[in-house]
Amino acid sequence: MRRRVSPFLLLCVMGGLAILSSTMAKNPALPLFIRSLGVAEGTVGFIAAASTVVGIVVSIPAGILSDLIGRRKVLLLSMVVFATAPFLYLLVQAPWHLVLVRIYHGLATAILGPVAMATVADLYDAGRGEKMAWYSSATMVGRFIAPTVGGLLIFGDNFRWVYLADGVAGVLALLAALQLPRIGNQHVESAQKPQTGLRASWGTVRRDLGALLRNAGLLSTSLIEAAQYFAFGFVEVYLPIYLKENLGLETWQIGTLFTAQIVMAAVSKPLSGRLSDRFGRVRMIAAGLILCALTMILMPVVRLYGLLMVLLAGFGLGLATVTASTSAFVADLSRASTHGAALGTLSSIMDAGHSTGPMVGGLLVASLGYTPAFGLVAGLLIAIALLYGWRVADVRRPAASTRVGA
Repeated sequence: MRRRVSPFLLLCVMGGLAILSSTMAKNPALPLFIRSLGVAEGTVGFIAAASTVVGIVVSIPAGILSDLIGRRKVLLLSMVVFATAPFLYLLVQAPWHLVLVRIYHGLATAILGPVAMATVADLYDAGRGEKMAWYSSATMVGRFIAPTVGGLLIFGDNFRWVYLADGVAGVLALLAALQLPRIGNQHVESAQKPQTGLRASWGTVRRDLGALLRNAGLLSTSLIEAAQYFAFGFVEVYLPIYLKENLGLETWQIGTLFTAQIVMAAVSKPLSGRLSDRFGRVRMIAAGLILCALTMILMPVVRLYGLLMVLLAGFGLGLATVTASTSAFVADLSRASTHGAALGTLSSIMDAGHSTGPMVGGLLVASLGYTPAFGLVAGLLIAIALLYGWRVADVRRPAASTRVGA
């Protein structure tokens, strides 16, 4: 008898391939592609942020839709976009073309993030932080391969090969998603069957969503993730430009630096998730933010390649420490029937931070220069970390009666 592949393993393979595709499309290719179209330095961030702006609008409805009709259908919709969007970059001739493509591509990640995490949260209660971190690490395998491969596939101002490779990875992600069990399967979607009739009434959906949006712990944690991704979005767009135009690094060298960042995040995230299960989410989140801030301060100051790699790896460790705890904390604060909506809320607010990072960062770099801009963003992270650690009470696996919507 043929042994069935674990749904969790399928999710990890699908997520890893999808994120490989989307990351290769932007790191380090996207800012360099934008510059090759003649876009001014201060405007690069606005075009780069087009895809993440989509997440602000789409993530919450995607999460709610997955609560209503099941995770698999919504994941498949995301995978169709992953499989088709990369080929559209080959048609870009002007900056506004690229904006449209980035908006379409942004639909994929806006849907995948909350819905895949909600599926993992459905499957696991005990050790949820560690399991969600393992899934995230699987996506980071794709994320850390992408910059190096993408950098090697860029030849001067010719980006054709990198986007063809993106397309292949996206198609493979779709094929993996098609193997996920269908609705009613005991593994993936029986865990998300409604406990209170959520699917039967849009009124119930609105009421539960209202409860989520009134929960201070959920909102403050979502804002923390937004702050983290504000810094991440700034770094991933403007550090490649700085390294190429100010230090003269080759694209493959830049890609390798970002690979070091994501390798560290992928390797450390499961342990960070386990530590957050054991010692609490809030202190891990605050520590991760401070670590990211300290590495950012030094990025535009250091000129030694090896030390730059250490700094990017340190930033990856801080990123893993924060994000291994935020998603699990939000899931802790919500019940199973609202996991999609709760994690969609987290993703939507996170995308607000991720999209504004390049926008605001571009204005800071254009007006102040790289060193002050990096320093200001780092200072913001430190201030937010201290405030969050002081004001937010941790929650250790709350009873059902204390969860949002219970």
